[in-house]
Amino acid sequence: MARWMREVGVGILCASTFLALMSGFDFSMLLLPLSMLALAWLLLSGRTGLPQKFNVPTSLGGGDDDKIPTVTFDDIGGQDVAKREFLEALTFLKESAKTKHLGIRPLKGILLTGPPGTGKTLMAKAAANYTESVFLTASGSQFVQMYAGVGANRVRQLFKQARSTAEREGKSSAIIFIDEIDVLGAKRGQNASHMEYDQTLNELLVQIDGIRSDHTVQVLVVGATNRSDLLDPALLRPGRFDRTVRVDLPDKQGRLSILEIHAANKPLSSDVELEAVAAETSGFSGAHLESLLNEAAIGALRAGRESIDQCDLSEAIEKVMLGEKSNRAMRKEERERVAFHEAGHAILSETVRSGSVASITITPRNQALGYIRQNPKDDQYLYTKDQLLGAIRVCLAGAVSEELIFGQRSTGAQNDIEQATDLAKRMVFAGLSPLGIVSNELPANTLHEAIVQVIAEQEVVVREFLCERTDVLRRVAERLLEDDSLTGDEFRQLLDTKAAS
Repeated sequence: MARWMREVGVGILCASTFLALMSGFDFSMLLLPLSMLALAWLLLSGRTGLPQKFNVPTSLGGGDDDKIPTVTFDDIGGQDVAKREFLEALTFLKESAKTKHLGIRPLKGILLTGPPGTGKTLMAKAAANYTESVFLTASGSQFVQMYAGVGANRVRQLFKQARSTAEREGKSSAIIFIDEIDVLGAKRGQNASHMEYDQTLNELLVQIDGIRSDHTVQVLVVGATNRSDLLDPALLRPGRFDRTVRVDLPDKQGRLSILEIHAANKPLSSDVELEAVAAETSGFSGAHLESLLNEAAIGALRAGRESIDQCDLSEAIEKVMLGEKSNRAMRKEERERVAFHEAGHAILSETVRSGSVASITITPRNQALGYIRQNPKDDQYLYTKDQLLGAIRVCLAGAVSEELIFGQRSTGAQNDIEQATDLAKRMVFAGLSPLGIVSNELPANTLHEAIVQVIAEQEVVVREFLCERTDVLRRVAERLLEDDSLTGDEFRQLLDTKAAS
């Protein structure tokens, strides 16, 4: 009804204005009062773009939109060390009397840092439900505005709101969580033409220091970032951010713990082995693993099954890693080239490390026309020279296979060459190349020559190896052209069959 009335009113206003113009009415005398009315309406409606009062949601009171989701530390897997450090800092708030007796200075700030998707924000949500403190949350981008002084004022408002809310609720402490704090706390002097960033950071430093000593509410600032290297050193010194908690990618046991948490509400078939999935997902974050199980459940739904099978999980691993299957149709010649390319990768990979091939396919996914998925046995943090050289040989095997069968290479090996170059560069700076120990200031031409030498030597080894096994290469490629994909066991069975014959 209200909308209908507005439309009728607008129509009457337009008609009246038209008739007035036709009769020669002078509107100039109305410009000033109409402008003042319009400005008053914009100010009252908050549509001027000027900074408004800065409010952030808290864990106390308010409507449903202000409530922080119920998350506990038991819901976070794979981060035992990070959780232990974080819980210890939160305990200082819960047991302030005991810490005072021991002469422990309360921590003023904790920085959660690590790759995306590892659970930094999730840990902050868990802290809101673990501690009896007031909990406020904001993001770094909320403090940086085009108007001078707005960011600094918002920092003051945030700390004031934390203390006033705690006093109103009868609490003695408050937690302020700032997500993406690198936006707010970036190194000063980076923005010479816009000092608003520096002013905002200066105010944050002052508020964390707590120059005033008459505050009865203890405030703990928790920041989260993926780029701790961008933060100003003054922010990271003891007395401000006292602890830096590394929330890193989970290891195999951590991945298994995360999978078990996210699989708790999903029906799994009896053939599902989450431990095997954890072993195949090295490098996955908690967010990746949650997406993996979600995609597996979607796959089961598409197939009309009431439970998730191991095949759904295997398909989900590849989808999370490489994306959805592409519907692009390759020409026969391109498909054959891709089959031999991937067969070369697989044969070298299995030779370098037995049992390493998890699957091979020539079905396009996203930008990949084909790929092999390797199955790491254990998480590895150190690599020897032989292991790096073996990885370089695997990268080169696809292009060399194309050259042996078709007489020349293709652009499909571009990504492989990039990986081989990165591995060779890693060898050079680790002192594992013929140059021995080198400085980080190694001249570009010397580095280039060293990388080329390492790759060229391994290319000779790969060519000699594959020349002696062209029959195996053809057999694997023919099977790929027939079935589009092979599991690791099917591929190894094919190799054993050829060896026996």
